Amino acid sequence: MNNSHTTPPHRWRLDGNYLMGITSDRWWSLLRQNHWQVARPYWYRTGAITLTSGLSTCLSWLESRLYAHQVEAAELTADPIFILGHWRSGTTLLHELLALDTEQFAYPNTFEAMSPQTFLLTENLCARWFARLIPNQRPMDNMRLGWQSPQEDEFAIALESLQSYYLALAFPHAEIDYERYLTLQDLSKNERQQWQAALLRFLKKLTFKYRRQLVLKSPPHTARIRYLLALFPRAKFIHIHRHPYEVFQSMGHYFKTAGWLTYLQRPHWPELDQAILRRYNTLYDAYFEQRSLIPTGQFHEIAFSDLEHNPVSQMQSLYQALKLPYSQALDIKLHRYLHARQGYRKNTFSALDDTTKQHIYRQWQRSFDEWGYES
Repeated sequence: MNNSHTTPPHRWRLDGNYLMGITSDRWWSLLRQNHWQVARPYWYRTGAITLTSGLSTCLSWLESRLYAHQVEAAELTADPIFILGHWRSGTTLLHELLALDTEQFAYPNTFEAMSPQTFLLTENLCARWFARLIPNQRPMDNMRLGWQSPQEDEFAIALESLQSYYLALAFPHAEIDYERYLTLQDLSKNERQQWQAALLRFLKKLTFKYRRQLVLKSPPHTARIRYLLALFPRAKFIHIHRHPYEVFQSMGHYFKTAGWLTYLQRPHWPELDQAILRRYNTLYDAYFEQRSLIPTGQFHEIAFSDLEHNPVSQMQSLYQALKLPYSQALDIKLHRYLHARQGYRKNTFSALDDTTKQHIYRQWQRSFDEWGYES
């Protein structure tokens, strides 16, 4: 696709754009960071974000006046459970299964992750009013999506701190700059403290609302084990992995489907494959280096293929490994969820050519060897 001359898909759509929940001060800072470089087809989208940012600013001020003291006083009921794994590795399915356990856990939903500064005040009303601002299905894999669906806390961190790789989903020309937020290791001490403060503030708000242990899923956390343990030494970690060839294909499909809902600049398609390979290595170099820091009894690893084919038994094994109570009520919920999901069909892709397979294998050989995947 010669994307410098063609009309980009979905240029008039606003649904699924996480920047619709940003406040004005952060929005202007984000535009300045990117030197006000917005592609002409996205001026409409930019104008809409500007308008909603003003509303978010006013509501954020009011929410702070009403809840700031209670949120600050909130204490996490327990250190969180973090779901780790590269994008398109099954983290969403695992998150949804754990989210069924509402007797023990709470999780950030889509509205809260995309309106982190206003959700205490606005969620009950605005989730109904603005239902059209979210697709019914995720464009990249057709999994159901709604304001109440479990969502990545990384979106909230992006909107709160402007320190997230996810900002490259709007400004792909600055992709390399935003990638440094994947591992956090190249940040200054002050930048890292700002990131930590944004995460803690969001988790305190969730705890104030739900009063339960939090289950969090964001693929960038895969590369941040050291910093997460510094904040939450008793946190539990679940890592899910998938065949690297499938991850590679699914990631390319993501950028060519869901990506068009958030771009404010035209992406560089010739660089897409190499960027996918690079980010995978960034995440897993850090993961393999830091995995041993997790204390015994606080880590469990699972293959997506096993979870997909034997979800109940895999969940039971997970609960046993992490010493979590597995209730009959959860078992009933799991079976109901899986029955409702019987009609779901995941994406299928054409077979990769041998040259591409060899290139992926050379780049990601450690993952093939670590988890026994055939090359």
